[in-house]
Amino acid sequence: MKRDLPFFRTMLLVVGLPLLSRAQSAVAVKDTAIATSLNRSLSEVIVVGYGAQSKKTLVGAVTSIKAAAIQGRPAASFDQQLQGRALGVQVSANTGIPGDGIFFRIRGTTSINAGNDPLYVVDGVFINNQSLQRISTQGQANNPLADINPADIESISILKDATATAIYGARAANGVVLITTKRGAYNSKPKITFNSSVGIAWAPELWDLATGHEHATIINEAWINDGKPFATRPFRPKSEGGRGLPEEQATYDRLHDIFRTGALQNYDLAVAGGNDKTRYYLSGGYNKQLANLRTNDYQRASLKVNLDQQINDKVRIGSSNTLSRSRRTNARVGDGPQGGILQAALHTPTYLPKFNDDGSYAKWAGFDNLDVLIRYTDMYSVSTRYIGNVYAEADLFKNFKFRSSWSLDHNDYDEYEYWNSFTNRGSASKGLATSSVSKNTIWVNEQTLTYRTTPGRPHHFSAMLGNSIQGNISQQTLAQGTNFPNDAYKQITSAATTTGSSTRAENRQVSFFSRVEYNYEGKYLAEVNFRADASSKFGANKQWGYFPSLGIAWRVKEERFLQDIDVISDLKFRANAGVTGNQNGIGNFASRGLWGAGANYLDNPGTTPQQLANPELGWESTRQINLGIDLGLLKDRIAIEFNWYHKYTTDLLLNLPLPVSTGFSTIASNAGEISNRGIELGINTTNISRRDLVWQTNFNIAWNANKIEKLEIPIDASYSVERMAQGYAMHTFFLYKQLYVDPQTGNAVYEDTNKDGNITAADRQMLGQATPKFFGGLNNTVTWKGIELSIFFNFQYGNKVYNSNRFFHESGGTRDDRRAINKNQLSRWQKPGDITDVPRVTTLGTNYTLNPITRFLEDGSFVRLSSLTLGYTLPRQLAGRIHASAVRVYFSSSNLWLLKHYQGPDPEINVTSDPNVQGYDLGTPPQPRTLQFGLNLTL
Repeated sequence: MKRDLPFFRTMLLVVGLPLLSRAQSAVAVKDTAIATSLNRSLSEVIVVGYGAQSKKTLVGAVTSIKAAAIQGRPAASFDQQLQGRALGVQVSANTGIPGDGIFFRIRGTTSINAGNDPLYVVDGVFINNQSLQRISTQGQANNPLADINPADIESISILKDATATAIYGARAANGVVLITTKRGAYNSKPKITFNSSVGIAWAPELWDLATGHEHATIINEAWINDGKPFATRPFRPKSEGGRGLPEEQATYDRLHDIFRTGALQNYDLAVAGGNDKTRYYLSGGYNKQLANLRTNDYQRASLKVNLDQQINDKVRIGSSNTLSRSRRTNARVGDGPQGGILQAALHTPTYLPKFNDDGSYAKWAGFDNLDVLIRYTDMYSVSTRYIGNVYAEADLFKNFKFRSSWSLDHNDYDEYEYWNSFTNRGSASKGLATSSVSKNTIWVNEQTLTYRTTPGRPHHFSAMLGNSIQGNISQQTLAQGTNFPNDAYKQITSAATTTGSSTRAENRQVSFFSRVEYNYEGKYLAEVNFRADASSKFGANKQWGYFPSLGIAWRVKEERFLQDIDVISDLKFRANAGVTGNQNGIGNFASRGLWGAGANYLDNPGTTPQQLANPELGWESTRQINLGIDLGLLKDRIAIEFNWYHKYTTDLLLNLPLPVSTGFSTIASNAGEISNRGIELGINTTNISRRDLVWQTNFNIAWNANKIEKLEIPIDASYSVERMAQGYAMHTFFLYKQLYVDPQTGNAVYEDTNKDGNITAADRQMLGQATPKFFGGLNNTVTWKGIELSIFFNFQYGNKVYNSNRFFHESGGTRDDRRAINKNQLSRWQKPGDITDVPRVTTLGTNYTLNPITRFLEDGSFVRLSSLTLGYTLPRQLAGRIHASAVRVYFSSSNLWLLKHYQGPDPEINVTSDPNVQGYDLGTPPQPRTLQFGLNLTL
């Protein structure tokens, strides 16, 4: 508990000072400025499903973020830029590699086998956020959302509760992220904007490994503790047949060979404008990031064209188009020695030389030689993607509007790798090449008919009716070649042995949806949504799912009894309930009986049954209740949003085991239930608002309690460190509990839960979870006479991380020349009376052979200075001298400071993109620290 005190002191300092300052500086806020801010805030239009609503009449829980507020962080994808910014949204980076996958959760985890990611919609286009990667990078996966240029985004709306999400029905159980891109303006002159930035990135902290001398000393000590003869210890004089004395061992630093100072570049050019009939937005962007971990580089080139045309007073047409090309030079990071570039640096013992005496590459410890991997890693992927739509909109007659649209998300993903004869994988097969080409296409056709009453009446009514047809086609062709003449030949056609495979899958969905809104004098608000979806993924008896919602709100401030109370500038109560569905994460033919071809019967082709049919397989559904309060105080200089929610998911989509006698191992079924309960609190304040000085603070914090309510059979996640079991939260660790190290013997003592006198698998316990108890962010922005300073912290508390690097590094002599040793091993027990949690080094017993254990389960809480930006906007007169309407220069940095208890470089990591495994660190690159300088120019 004492270790938590510095964390809480820092939290109080970070959060409390702005709150105190806003109270002290309240007198400095001008009433006219506040009133203007209030009117602007309440009249803000927020994008919601199939339309937009005024903030003051919003019934659902929607978080709206202007893209300009988050684009200073040099992340490859917009979802990572949202970290700590969006109330109730947990965002974590799996690695520090640009363009890698992101863990993104809105109000907790609702599923086990089905997807937990939200639905992403860009200008009305449903887009794919699942990686098409097929060539392994040891658990990690590239992020398809990095194909979208953040500079083209105008705003992001995150739909969280049932009223906000139910209009998307079957897709919305995990929330919805609506991305609106920039468009031109009617009757405006062309406006040209140019944004550029350059910078550097580096790892602020690396692992602390034992020197060659220290490593050898520990190995000798373990040898002796095992009762083996002193004379035969491994590190003894070479004249006696040993490897040399411990003090004679050199130390080879591989970590600083693989980590470098990376380079960042970004350039965006856009032109926007329009006349009385046409508006346009055209942009081009280029982003290049040389990662601080060698051979992991990222590039993206993008082109954006948005066009809207007024045909006449009643008909409008338009189009949104994004074309991008992303290229990555990948490397294997994470679990596994085969080609693992970070593993080779992190886990190869420091005393082992890089080269043999003859100058050839040394091979040790089962890992590839790091210099070989740096020089010869040949792995890349190229994503070519189009996201676009066309629409037509017509005013049919008074108050009725019809809209029809076609949208498309098409992605060609080409990846390749070659392992030459210097690598372990390549030498085993005389060269190994793999090529994979994947294609994914999502097309959607939608029609909506909307009715709205004439504005100005006390009773305002609107209704929408729509239908949607969607198709998803995915296909992949993979080829592999081995046994090449030499390393000059890398194309598969040059291989003596080749193999290949191809797959194609498709699913369809048809939907009908409706929404009815009622508003009486801006005081009493109601909204009803209903959607019906049918999916080809489900059984013939369960293809249709029905998803209703009802929301109400009361703007109390509009009542007479509050209108004269100046302290309260706005007060609204919200309540809603509804049901949403989920079909993500299961196969396109999950409900059907499948047969596979290609099985050989005496060298003849044949077919075999592969999957058992389940015509009763149906939708996973989540019902949600939300209660919320929106409160404005002191003429809106303090704006507060509070939400309480309860989500309950039933009919989980799971693969249940079957008796061996059936001939099948599992069957796709609906079984299990999960709940999420949470509280969200957001506070936005204007602390000072003067002509030349403005100070604003934004703070958000969220709690979520997750629980598996019903699951007949526990499920172990990958790496067997986490277990999903009834009565516990998702991502709960399943471990042996180390109680202490016996001061007399130096042996680790574990809790014998069943009291049978032996430590066996039956003694493992559910202890700690990878998801935080609460998380959030704090941003302070101060502007003074053209100077702008923005400081943003994000934080999370209460989560655990399993440090598997320590399991291998604190090996107690059990791995000798197969794994490095870290400095923590130096605090081991060595003599009776020593008090430590690191046991006596030995290869015998359970001191270092039992895994996973609580000794390596660490506190993953942190407070991070996520970004700091200092900018200066030139006065208009000065900018006008270079014929510009605005010129801004800025300096920005990310990850400048990190408060943590975790013994690794960064607690915000995960070894795999598998959503069922969280908080597991093994060979994972930490988040980089960056510095960049930029220029924003508007003509």
